[in-house]
Amino acid sequence: MITSVFSKSRPINYILITTLLVLCFLLYQFQSNFNTITVYEIGKKTVLLFLLVGSLFITNFITKKNGLSKDNSYTFLLFFVFLILFPKTLSNGLLIISNAFILLALRRLISMQSLITPKEKIFDASIWIFAASIFHFWSILFILLVFVSIIFHVSRDYRNWIIPFIAFFAVLTIGVLVALVFDIGLLRHYLDQIVVDFDLKYIENIFQNIALFIYVMTALLALVTMIFILTNKSLNLQSSYKKIIFAFVIGLVVFFISPNKDNSFLIFTFVPVSIMLTNYLETIEKYWIKEAILGIIMSASIITYILQLL
Repeated sequence: MITSVFSKSRPINYILITTLLVLCFLLYQFQSNFNTITVYEIGKKTVLLFLLVGSLFITNFITKKNGLSKDNSYTFLLFFVFLILFPKTLSNGLLIISNAFILLALRRLISMQSLITPKEKIFDASIWIFAASIFHFWSILFILLVFVSIIFHVSRDYRNWIIPFIAFFAVLTIGVLVALVFDIGLLRHYLDQIVVDFDLKYIENIFQNIALFIYVMTALLALVTMIFILTNKSLNLQSSYKKIIFAFVIGLVVFFISPNKDNSFLIFTFVPVSIMLTNYLETIEKYWIKEAILGIIMSASIITYILQLL
């Protein structure tokens, strides 16, 4: 049933997933006493919800516009499933903003395969990544993906290697000016984020442990199968899939070195895993296998989401 519903890109699929995301977001955000919720809190949570919904559609745009998946809604569905697998992600505003900026950067980098206005795309992607680092410093590591993209497409023009540094100084200048005008403490807060912490002893309950295990197994399946089927992809798309793999690896590094981490810090890997797993599902000819994989992942996510609400 799941496969038959999401095997095509129908408007009803996007409406259904978006509605479910809104419901899950509201359930998690407003499980506390309504009397303690202020207008400011409601406004802030509304902005986060729009960013999450926007991230869903940016993900869909990346996959469809660049031919990274066939005419289905699997990537859209999987990104939502991973969000509710770790419901803390729904309330981590800084990570949601940072990830949204990274997705905007990824959109520009993936589209470099067309070789149309590469310099503008390098600059835009670099700006988005440095902006993302303001909200979560270690997302700055995604700048490596910019240089990977340059190597794949436009390495012969030395000017392309300079563009990311120009973007860095542009964001740095604007950031310092904003801090000087509004609050110099913003600079100290930003610098305080530059901490490496490999501690993984953050699990608070068994349900978080189960959710992490499910995601690790799913991510491994997606990565391994993507590596094996990569050579079967058309030559003009192979570089795009390699960027997705690199994005996944960078997202993992960001998770492992971030201080005060929890499972929600895996958000930077959600889109790469969703795209890679979608490509694996598209290679499966037997309906029941595809249905079983999606059913297990969805059921596990819904159950762990409910249990983590209690």
